[in-house]
Amino acid sequence: MMFVVTRIEQQVEALGALARACVLLLVLLVSFDVLMRYLFDFSPVALQELEWYLISPIALLGIAYTLKHRQDVRVDFLYEKFGVKTKAAVDLFSGIATAAIGFYIAHLAFKYTMQSYNMGEGSPDPGGLPYRFLIKAFLPLGFALFGLQGLADSLRALCTLLLPARLQEARP
Repeated sequence: MMFVVTRIEQQVEALGALARACVLLLVLLVSFDVLMRYLFDFSPVALQELEWYLISPIALLGIAYTLKHRQDVRVDFLYEKFGVKTKAAVDLFSGIATAAIGFYIAHLAFKYTMQSYNMGEGSPDPGGLPYRFLIKAFLPLGFALFGLQGLADSLRALCTLLLPARLQEARP
């Protein structure tokens, strides 16, 4: 069971690295845009739209990455006082809820993305970027990844509940 958890979290880590790269690219792009605007009075619409487009992978891939690294918001004042099995039970419940919500939103977002694809949706602005469905594809991808991380958390909690402590693998 921990093999599945490890595989899921490798994917979350890889896509989290993509989100981190997008942050760096966004910073460089905004800096370049500001310099071009104020030094040369030049700021193309496509460049500004690309800045907005980079926010999607940062946010949507970053959700699962943040959850994997336990940097999400938690109410720890009770949780920290729980025993190992009680924490595992809470983690199991929250992981199942996370997976259900993530997969449901991914399902809805897939339909939305396909609608955009079928319309051939692009930017309404002159000089804007075409293929808006590509950026919308991060919606189902991000929420599916979020659901997978919830599944990984559920499986880890299940291992804690069902297996003796000596057989459990530590979280990577």
